[in-house]
This record gives sequence, C-alpha cells and structure tokens, in this order.
Amino acid sequence: MRLVRWSNLLFLAALVWLMEKWVAVPLLNQLAFGEQLTWYVLLLLTLAIVLIAAGGYVINDYFDVKIDRINRPDEVIVTRTVSKPAAMHLSVALSGLGVLCGLTVAVLLRSWTIGSIFILVPGLLWFYSSSYKRLFMIGNLTIALLAAMTPMMVALANVAQLQLLYATILPYTNLVHDLYAWLGGFALFAFLLTWIREIVKDMQDQMGDRELECHSMPVVWGELWTKIFVTALIVLTLAIIGHLWYRVLPFPIGWSSLSTRYILFGIVIPLLGSLGLLWSAKIPSDYKTCQQLLKFTMLLGMLYSFCIVRML
Repeated sequence: MRLVRWSNLLFLAALVWLMEKWVAVPLLNQLAFGEQLTWYVLLLLTLAIVLIAAGGYVINDYFDVKIDRINRPDEVIVTRTVSKPAAMHLSVALSGLGVLCGLTVAVLLRSWTIGSIFILVPGLLWFYSSSYKRLFMIGNLTIALLAAMTPMMVALANVAQLQLLYATILPYTNLVHDLYAWLGGFALFAFLLTWIREIVKDMQDQMGDRELECHSMPVVWGELWTKIFVTALIVLTLAIIGHLWYRVLPFPIGWSSLSTRYILFGIVIPLLGSLGLLWSAKIPSDYKTCQQLLKFTMLLGMLYSFCIVRML
C-alpha cells in the first residue's frame, strides 16, 4: 500500500467524485440537463485514473532505488520489501488494468480523445520515471500536466456524453464552454500547485540528485534562485486567484460571501504560509513540511467545489 501511495490514490478518487458531483452536475442542472455520467462510467473513469497513477508510482520507485537510498533510506521499498521484478510486474499489471478501464469508458462514450489519453499517459509516466524527471524542468512540468488532467478528464467525459445525446442543441447553449471553463480552472490550480510542490520536493531531494547527476532546478540554479522562481509561481497563482475572484466568478465578493472567506482562509493564507516556510527552510525536513502544506493547500483548493454546489 505504501508502494502505490494509497493516500494519493484516495485523493485522486475523491477528486474525480468532487469534480463530477460538485462542479459538473450543478452546471448541468442549471440548464436542466441533469447528471450525464452513469454510475458505472464514473466508476470506470475513477478506476482508470487511480490504477494508472498507482502503476506510475510503482515504476517511479523502481527507477529511483539509488536516489531514494540517499534521500530517504528508511522509506525504500523496492529491493527490500518488494523485489525489482515484482515491482515491474505490478506496475505493468496496474497500468494495463487502468488502460483497459479507460478504453472501456472511451468506447461507451465513443470518444477517441479519451481513449488516446488513457493510452498515452502510462507511456508518459514511464518516460518520466526513466528519464524526464532527471532533466531540467521537464519532469516537473510533466507531473504538473498529468495532475491537471484529472479535472479535465471529468470535463471530457461529460462533454462526450452530451454530444452523444444532445449534439443538435448543444451549440445553442454555453454548457460545453462552462464545463471546460470551471473544470479548467481547477485543472489550472492543480497544475500550478503541483509544479510548485514538485520543485520544492526537488529541493528536499537535492542531495541524492547531485550524487546521481540529475539536472533538477536546485542542482542547476542553486537554492536561492530556485526559491525566487517558486516565489514567482506562488505570486502568479495568487494573482490568478485574485483575478478570478474579482472579475470572473459569479459569486458575491463581499466579506460575508462564502466564496470570499473560503478563498482567503482556505487558499490564500495557506499559500502565504508555504511561502514563509520555503524561505525559512534550510534542511530537507523543512522542505518536506513546506511541500506537505502545499499538498494540503491543493486539497483545500479542490474543496472550493463545495462553494459551487452551494451557490450555483
């Protein structure tokens, strides 16, 4: 269970459910379309995402044995609890089952796009683990893009189902635009927070990265410039949130608004706290605390969907 990061998989499953039930369904109900994805399609979609992610975690540990022995020797599982051949077989089995579930969803919804994504993602995870993560910035961006795909898969699945049933009337509504806009907003937040957290994680792991000549940002730029870059990303994230809150979101912006209070206390203040932890960090455990707070902030950001289901 530790090898497949069960807590991360639980978060992914919950994220799919939140995006469907608390974002997509309220938007659909506004125009009296009702929930589009049947329970078995939603279950297959969730299983596809979770199983492929689990396979990615296993293959990542398979390729990272040497680095993990330096960065976190007490947490090494592959070669100790699980042999390398067993880890490889487990990764292939999990990814294969995930692809099978994803292709079933694609067939049910008649979507070549969804099918192509579920075929490409396991390969991308393989190349990330074997080589991309050791390249400057490419590995961080790859994981950030994959994190953003989870909300977008919910959007793609709903749009595919709508096009199957209501292709003639969809052009006369803003529903497709609204689905992509709302779920795309959550995807952008997931992308930025994951990118930030991956860079902070590289700062935590830089000892092993230097030893094995990985070209992570802290190794290439040094800690100071990496902290400046992460600070710029956090400021950019806060600026985007501020713009969306003031200019785009259809909710009241007064202090009494649930949306305003949630954004302030659930997202802005934790991000500022992460920034403080980043600049005070000196040892790997400090960076670990910072990236854990960023992970928690990402969870809080996704739970902003509660405001949507309450206020739409």
